[in-house]
Amino acid sequence: MSDYQLDARRTLCPMPVIKTQNRVNELQPGDTLEVTCTDPGALSDIPAWCRINGHHIISTEEKNGEVIINIRVGDD
Repeated sequence: MSDYQLDARRTLCPMPVIKTQNRVNELQPGDTLEVTCTDPGALSDIPAWCRINGHHIISTEEKNGEVIINIRVGDD
């Protein structure tokens, strides 16, 4: 298992979700991905995408105008 980061700041819907999807597709089950966004909609969009695709939200946080979402990659 490895930890990764994704900078999706300064992008608007649907780009944070698309960037997250593209990065998750490169990872292995059990890996974690920290996604940092400035689009407040990502706080609901990325968790919804994760539920649909079998990935797990470890944590979400809003801090200094940024949304930080930690994801554990699920099995395909």
